[in-house]
Amino acid sequence: MLGWYPGHMNKARRQIKEALPEIDVVIEVLDARLPYSSANPMLAELTEHKPVLKILSRADLADPERTREWVAHFDAQADTRALAVTTTQARELKRIPALCHELAGQVRADRDVRVMVMGIPNVGKSTLINGLAGRKLAKTGNEPAVTKRQQKIRIDGRIALTDTPGVLWPKIEDQASAYRLAASGAIRDTAIEYTDVAIVAAAELARRYPEALSQRFKLKTLPAYTPAEGAEAVQADGEPQPDLLARAGFDGQAIVAEIARKRGGLRPGGVVDLHRGAEVLLHELRDGKLGRVTLETPADIPPPVDATAEA
Repeated sequence: MLGWYPGHMNKARRQIKEALPEIDVVIEVLDARLPYSSANPMLAELTEHKPVLKILSRADLADPERTREWVAHFDAQADTRALAVTTTQARELKRIPALCHELAGQVRADRDVRVMVMGIPNVGKSTLINGLAGRKLAKTGNEPAVTKRQQKIRIDGRIALTDTPGVLWPKIEDQASAYRLAASGAIRDTAIEYTDVAIVAAAELARRYPEALSQRFKLKTLPAYTPAEGAEAVQADGEPQPDLLARAGFDGQAIVAEIARKRGGLRPGGVVDLHRGAEVLLHELRDGKLGRVTLETPADIPPPVDATAEA
């Protein structure tokens, strides 16, 4: 489904790798609604020997109970701390410099703690940096890949920040994660099958937040999904793709169709415009109009590859 890896992202990866030896602490900005899927495994490989502060951004849009689970999950990892914030609220960012010093350990008294901020596109990195600096230094925008190059910024608390462009990875192996990323807006809409993404998102929302989905769109029922025989679809390259609707247990296409009927997507002759329903669902999900929802929990993290092979 996804094949979006602009040339500037490859360049950004090289720049990150070259700069890391001088860095004391890494801040990885994650989307609090999908902390696993919004973590770039390529960045994890690059930073495996550095202490990491996981910032769960957009906490105001995420389910607070699920967010507490994610913070506990990350805090249990070595050399890792987690903090859930709304990046536009400066008061919530005040703990970050102290946490960076704590993670950095013994740093020479004559220099700042060197911190690199990284994450995937459109996850809130630039908004976080502007909040920490108390002024607009990094360009922001509600679309992926706004930051194009590294920027170095000094902030209060003896912290020297290096901002980096958002970096995706060449192929997203976990298709469930790919759909969650697309639903959140981390991937440009021009690079995805809009209706397909909304269908999967509808099924997942029906599983995790049935009341919120039903109330928002005045849905009387959330129809169950019955997979066809041999339910695994096959991608163009021949690799099996899991039936995500079967996993969720709900008929996402029927749900999107009903949303379309109720929101201006019923065309002459009774034809339902699924794309209209997809637009409504994804835009309202991204804007937080369905309430505070989280699309995954720590229990959704796939087992390690070796463990899967052994099983």
